[in-house]
Amino acid sequence: MPTDFHAIIQALAQAGVRFVIAGGVAVVLHGHDRLTADLDIALELTAESVSAAIAALTRIGYRPMAPVDPMQLADPAIREAWRRDRNMTVFSLWDSTNTKPTIDIFLESPLPFEELWTNAALVELGGVNVRVVSREHLIRIKRASGRPQDLADVERLQSRKA
Repeated sequence: MPTDFHAIIQALAQAGVRFVIAGGVAVVLHGHDRLTADLDIALELTAESVSAAIAALTRIGYRPMAPVDPMQLADPAIREAWRRDRNMTVFSLWDSTNTKPTIDIFLESPLPFEELWTNAALVELGGVNVRVVSREHLIRIKRASGRPQDLADVERLQSRKA
């Protein structure tokens, strides 16, 4: 299971993309053991930011799991259609070299992006400062998901306050 997240983070940071790490990796970065095979990202969902993110990720070998042009992610009407018609919550990208983890980009920010961005924890990873969804927001997002793994993560996150 590829777990090297550094190339992804560096590519997005170098492209000037505003993003916040969420999901299982955020649980780990908040100090709790957790296995995860993907990287969940909340992007600033402007056309410019999404286009820059997709360009950066495709440059390092990422391809969409769905048979679509990944640049379609930048179009809010297409994102809405994917949510409505295909019941999608994330846009998944896989690494064509199979050396980096899958990326799941939220089609809609789980909370207002500016709130996630402003309250995020700053963590240094591989020489890059990256924003990680705050513990409070992570608990809210995972509780709203309601999946068993997410509820277990909520218990972990509440067991120790940072």
